[in-house]
Parts: sequence; structure tokens; C-alpha cells
Amino acid sequence: MAEALLEVRGLTVRYGAAVALADVSLQVARGEMVALVGPNGAGKTTLLNAISGVIRPMAGRILLSGRVTQVPEGRQLFADMSVEDNLRIGAWSVRQRDPAAVYELLPRLRELRGRIAGTLSGGEQQMVAVGRALMSTPDLLAIDELSLGLAPLVVDSLAQHLRSLNRERATAILLVEQNVRLALELCPRAYVLEAGRIVLSGSAEELASSAAVQAAYLGGAPEPVPAVASGSEDAEA
Repeated sequence: MAEALLEVRGLTVRYGAAVALADVSLQVARGEMVALVGPNGAGKTTLLNAISGVIRPMAGRILLSGRVTQVPEGRQLFADMSVEDNLRIGAWSVRQRDPAAVYELLPRLRELRGRIAGTLSGGEQQMVAVGRALMSTPDLLAIDELSLGLAPLVVDSLAQHLRSLNRERATAILLVEQNVRLALELCPRAYVLEAGRIVLSGSAEELASSAAVQAAYLGGAPEPVPAVASGSEDAEA
């Protein structure tokens, strides 16, 4: 494996008496796309928040050799501000606040830059959230529930943008996603988190063919996960 950009070792997080994460370890290499999948309540968002420094773990270590930026679940935009103002907020920690590079990667945002963020569709808002995260030029982009509440064609379009980002800029991706089929076709490697513990890990192909993953997440279907089709329609489910 290439040089580790992110390494989580034995991470444990508690909320009072409740254990949200128990001895979790994972790794993301530079330029790698990795998925973290599992059911609602498994602790996926808690893990992202610990990696991003939002919460402090009880035990374990998080080793980062670059900048990480999180795209939060539910977008969390400033709804009464313009698209461009939302983007510029994402660059608060760096000197370069010109969104030109983001517009090059996500041309639709250039068209929407003067629109009020709260008036956009769900897919457009998710694109703004990704663009805002990219404004800090991260080495690792951590995305919490890319597909939540969006129509399949919108998700396909966003997935294509992530592929381009990874291919053209070598930005590593950590995709936290309940849609296991999407996650396994987009990311070559994945971890399965259940009840706060990593229960499986391996290549996407290995996990997609696992009887346990098939039964729990893919409807028991034995066929391989299909490739994401390109699409640009922007609508919410």
C-alpha cells in the first residue's frame, strides 16, 4: 500500500455509558478511495467526527499526514447566503479564497454562484457542500452520506465528479455511506462498521461477493455490483 495519509488505531468513543466506537482501526493511503459502510447507528458519523477533530476519543490514536476536510451529512449550508459565499467560507483556513479551481472541477457551481443556497435542489446543495470542502485544498475528503435523499441520477453525477477529483488531483476519498452498492462500486477498498466495530474489510470485490454482505446489504443477490452510469439530472428522491 502507498504511504498512509490517515491511520486510525484502536479508536474508542463513548457518549456517557454508551460505547459508540470500540477499538476501531482503519487506514487510507494517499490518493486512495475507501468506503466505510454499515447500517444507521453503526458509528460511521462518530468516526468521521473524531477524524475531523469535532469530538475527542476516549482511547486510540488518529494519525494524519495531510489536510482533511469533511462534507457533513445533510449538507449544512448557510441557506440565506449565495453559493459563492458558501464556497468562500470553506477557505477560511487558507489564503487562497478564489473559487476558480472549484468551478473548473464543478462547472455547474459557476452557473449557480449568485443563487441563494437555500433555493437550490438537493443535488445542487450537495455539490455546493463538496465544493466548499474542496476550497481548503484537502489531501483527504471525508464525505458523510453522499447519496442521502437524492435521486439515483443525481448520485451518479456526483460519483463521477468524485472519480474525476481523485483521478485528476489525487485527492483521497473516505466515503461514509449507507448505500453499500454505491460505495462498493465507487471505492476499490472498504470497511464494514457494525455496532461500533469493524467487522469486515477488504477489496470492494471481496466484500461484494461476501455472503454476509450480500445478505445484510445487497438483498442476497449474487450478481456483482453494477457500474455507476453517467447522468446529470438533478432532482431529489
